[in-house]
Amino acid sequence: MTVHWPFSSSARPFAAVTRAEGAYLHTADGAALLDAAGGAIVANVGHGRVEVADAMREAALSCSYAVPPWLTPERERLLERLTRDWLPPHLTRVHLTCSGSEGVETAMKIALQYHAARGKRGKVAIIGRTPSYHGTTLATAAISGHEARKRGLEQALAPYSQVPAPYPLRQSGADIARDCVDALEREVLRLGADSVAALLAEPIVGASGGALVPPDDYWPQVRALCDRHDMLLLSDDVMTGFGRTGAPFGLDHWGVAADVLVAGKGLAGGYAPITGVFATEAVGETLDAAGMNVMFHTFAAHPAACAAAAAVLDILVQEDLVARAAKVGEQLKARLTEAFAEHPRVAEVRGRGLLLALEIVAERETLTPFPSADGVANRVVAAGIRRGVIFYPGGTGTVRDIVALGPPFTIDAKDVERIVDALVGAVRDVAGS
Repeated sequence: MTVHWPFSSSARPFAAVTRAEGAYLHTADGAALLDAAGGAIVANVGHGRVEVADAMREAALSCSYAVPPWLTPERERLLERLTRDWLPPHLTRVHLTCSGSEGVETAMKIALQYHAARGKRGKVAIIGRTPSYHGTTLATAAISGHEARKRGLEQALAPYSQVPAPYPLRQSGADIARDCVDALEREVLRLGADSVAALLAEPIVGASGGALVPPDDYWPQVRALCDRHDMLLLSDDVMTGFGRTGAPFGLDHWGVAADVLVAGKGLAGGYAPITGVFATEAVGETLDAAGMNVMFHTFAAHPAACAAAAAVLDILVQEDLVARAAKVGEQLKARLTEAFAEHPRVAEVRGRGLLLALEIVAERETLTPFPSADGVANRVVAAGIRRGVIFYPGGTGTVRDIVALGPPFTIDAKDVERIVDALVGAVRDVAGS
């Protein structure tokens, strides 16, 4: 009998990874690959941190498992770190899940419970945006603006309204932020404000759109619209949270507060599966008063995962890595912008901090994409691996040929140059110069 892993043949790995250290993955054939993707834009403090492994070992020996609502020293330590160093004062309620998909779906459920607890059971619609990606559950896949990851599920997915996310490269008009906010308001009014519970959105669209940074006046207008129509703002910071963009959380760049914030990948930096769902006291009190509970997942808040997260958060603070992500991200973006300034196949270099992306096109002047069947992004990633650097293929099927970067915050100047050289060569290998 032959056992197939991964399940899908299209997901077969390029190489067997035998160990990882710092910003590098080492493979069975002796190669050392610079992890410019951070895995799935996850790794932040680097691979192989002994202090994280030690914390996990101690937790496993101390308490291998306890149901999530019970307090353990590891959970208490993580809550203390979150409160002391990370969470804004308005986010006082904490729920932990294993994955970003679970966390986002929990946020969606909280929004529905919140309105039901206020006697507004008709407020059940949650609006998403496109492009976007929120997870692999049926609900999070359905609300995502990501066609490729709905393939074969379309007939079973619940219909969710979607409005445009700001995409300055491909949107015309003098005021893109206003146009996108107007589109959101039109959809709220079409559905009826008394039926809309929340907007779910990434502060900066991650790999699905390729590090799409909105205009500076977009998020303040969205926050005002949500307040005007009694909607919650659900911020999907799974990719952007815990310093990835050079700020603790994505909306911090614009001084905007979410009602519910979900942040996962960077919470434990890849050492353990854990995601945080953080909500305001007003939301928590409302559910409490109605006797409603936010149900836990069996392995949520696992003691070893909490220990890993607390250790990673300590490293981020002690080594000032959020500021480093901002600084090194600026340097990497500047070098990429310089390298591809006149490239006929690169439409744009964009992003913030160490969440960056390239959009590759067949023709720069008209922004004409390559045919989908050409698989350009995947081929560029493969060419990058041959050159010793791992990148992350992005896009949605409609949005395509995105090459995303999300390396550990610990990369240095030599790593930056190696990333740029490899990406320039990989694009040349696949798309020409």
